[in-house]
Amino acid sequence: MAWNRRQFLSAVPSAFAAATPPHSPPNIILILADDLGYGDLGCFGQRMFATPNIDRMAAEGIRFTQVYAGASVCAPSRCSLMTGMHSGHAAIRANRGASGRVPLRPDDLTVAEVLKKAAYTTGIIGKWGLGEAGSTGIPNAQGFDHFFGFLNQDHALEYYPSHLWHNLTEFFPPGNQGAKRKQYVQDMFTDGALQFLRENRARPFFLYLAYTVPHAQSELGRDTGDGFVVPSYEPYQNKDWPRPEKGFAAMVYLLDRDVGRLLQELKTLGLESNTCVLFSSDNGPAEDGGHTPDFFGSRGGLRGMKGTVYEGGIRVPAIARWPGRIPAGKVSGQVWSFWDFLPTAAELAGLSPPAGIDGRSFLPALFGGVAGNRRPLYWEQKSGGFTQAVRHGDWKGIRHGGRDGSFELYRLEQDREELKDRSAEHPEIVRDLSRLMREQHLNNPEYPVPGNVIL
Repeated sequence: MAWNRRQFLSAVPSAFAAATPPHSPPNIILILADDLGYGDLGCFGQRMFATPNIDRMAAEGIRFTQVYAGASVCAPSRCSLMTGMHSGHAAIRANRGASGRVPLRPDDLTVAEVLKKAAYTTGIIGKWGLGEAGSTGIPNAQGFDHFFGFLNQDHALEYYPSHLWHNLTEFFPPGNQGAKRKQYVQDMFTDGALQFLRENRARPFFLYLAYTVPHAQSELGRDTGDGFVVPSYEPYQNKDWPRPEKGFAAMVYLLDRDVGRLLQELKTLGLESNTCVLFSSDNGPAEDGGHTPDFFGSRGGLRGMKGTVYEGGIRVPAIARWPGRIPAGKVSGQVWSFWDFLPTAAELAGLSPPAGIDGRSFLPALFGGVAGNRRPLYWEQKSGGFTQAVRHGDWKGIRHGGRDGSFELYRLEQDREELKDRSAEHPEIVRDLSRLMREQHLNNPEYPVPGNVIL
C-alpha cells in the first residue's frame, strides 16, 4: 500500500531525514517539453534543425539514453512524474476516465509535498493536466505554493490564451483580449519562470516548468497547415519544408532559446552551483497538426510514437545539469522512468523516499555511477484496446488484449527498433513477463479493463 499524503505529512521528521544530500539541499528545476520526440534534439541525433542551448546543457552535464515516460500520452505520464506511481497503480491512467477527467485525490502524495517536508518553496509554471478548477487535483491542493498556467489539457492547446490560472484565480492576458494576439504563452511561461527564480533565490526551491511546445494545436491545423501556432517561423522561414514542419521546428527553436534563458538566469543570480536542472519530454512524438514524426526523424530510429507503448511512444530524451556536481559530457545508459523522479528528488533534498511507491531513486546515476535495486518497468494503455508493456533487464514484452491476447517480445540491447519478435523462441520469458503484467495491474473503476480481457 502506498503512503498517502496524511501518513507522510504526519510522520516523524527524522523518519524521512536519513538520506544525506550531496551538499546543502540543492534547488531542483524540472523542464518538461510536450510531444518532443527522442530524436528531436541535436544531442540525440537531430540534424535538420538546431538545439544549441539544450545540446550545451548535455555537454555540461549528463545525457541519459534509456529514460522512459510514465505513459505514452499526457495525463498519466505527468501523474507518474508527480506521484512516483506507474500506470498500473496511479490515480490517473489515461487522459480521461469513466467519469471524464480524473483529478489527483486528496490522499495522493506528490513530489511537491515531499519537498515541502524539507522546507522547499514549490512552483509549477505551464501545463498541469491533473485536476480541473475546484477539484482535489489542482496544484495548490497538491503541495505547490505557486501555480501559473493551464489546468486543462485541451485549454493548453491555445498559444495565445485569453485566460490562464494564477493560483486559484483566473488571469486574463491583456494582449490577448478580443481579437488581439500579442502575448504568446511560451514567452509568458518563461518570464514567469525567471521571476520565480528571482523571488526565491534565497531559499531552496523546486520549479516544475511544464512547457506546452512543441505540441500542435491539435486537429485544427491538419488541413490548413496552421497546426503549429508561432509568432514567426524563424529561423526556418526560408526552408523548403511544409508549413506544419516549419512551425514544429520553430517551436523547438523557442523551447531551446528559453532553456538557454533559464540557464543564463541561474548564472546571473549565482545559483548555478546549487541548482540541479533536469530536462525531458512527456511522451514520444505525435502525428498531429499536419506534422509527421518521420519528416525530421523525431522517433530517433525507434518504433512507434505517442499513443503506443513501443519505444518511440515512451522512450524520451533526458538530460541533467549541475555544474561541479554532475560530471560534464557524461552519457549514461542507466534505465529509469518518470516514477523514479519523486524518490530521486527526495534524496537530493536529504529525505528518504516514502515507502509504497513504484519509483526507485536513480541518484547514483545522476552523478555518473550506477543505480542498483532496479524494478521491472510497467505501462498500460487504454486507447485502442487494453495494452500492457513491461521491461525487465534487456527484455521487453508487449501484450495486446490480456492473457489470451497476442504477445510480442523484444531484446532491446540487440533490437532497440523492436523489429524481431522473439516470443516464439523464449516461451519461458513470455510466461515471466506475463506474470509481472498481472502482478503490476491494480483494478481501478475509472479505468475498467474490457470485459473480454482476462489478466
